[in-house]
Amino acid sequence: MSEVKLTASTRTEFGKGAARRIRRDSKVPGVLYGHGSDPLHLTLPGHDLLLALRTPNVLISLDIDGKTSELAIPKSVVRDPIKGFLEHVDLLLVKKGEKVNVEIPVHTEGELAPGGNLLEHVLNALPVEAEATHIPESVSVSVEGLEAGASVLAKDIALPKGVSLAVEEDAVVLQVLAAQAEEPSEEGAEGEEVAEA
Repeated sequence: MSEVKLTASTRTEFGKGAARRIRRDSKVPGVLYGHGSDPLHLTLPGHDLLLALRTPNVLISLDIDGKTSELAIPKSVVRDPIKGFLEHVDLLLVKKGEKVNVEIPVHTEGELAPGGNLLEHVLNALPVEAEATHIPESVSVSVEGLEAGASVLAKDIALPKGVSLAVEEDAVVLQVLAAQAEEPSEEGAEGEEVAEA
């Protein structure tokens, strides 16, 4: 798991106007909370944060005002729906050795059995409990040779040491759907009728 260092500063201005000013300076407003402490309102570097968030469940080491250092993971990220830039981020305070519940992406490997069947991701991400400083970036599942009707359950997925499921063991993660038979076209049906006449 990668750890990214970011410099943050505390902020005392709140509201839409303050948030707009922060974003105009290519920065992102955020809140750090957890461990029963009061929420800490922060200003974070926009570009560096955007790069960090490309890694799912990234561990962020925050240098706050050059005085304190905290570890956090992203809990909620708000993006502009059209332009995609970051508008706000909520960070969850974590400690080394502490367990946290997160969702990790599920990647598939291999080819399904021949026949044009479809693979459906019932869960795009697998809910797990892991140590905050050792969250896996993803899990891989082999779908090699699976046929229509086959499914992969949460308990079938091999997890790294120290990581446990945070979902029912029998929860379906992936399933193989049978290829749909194509409806005959109207022209084809008319041709058949003419042939019968």
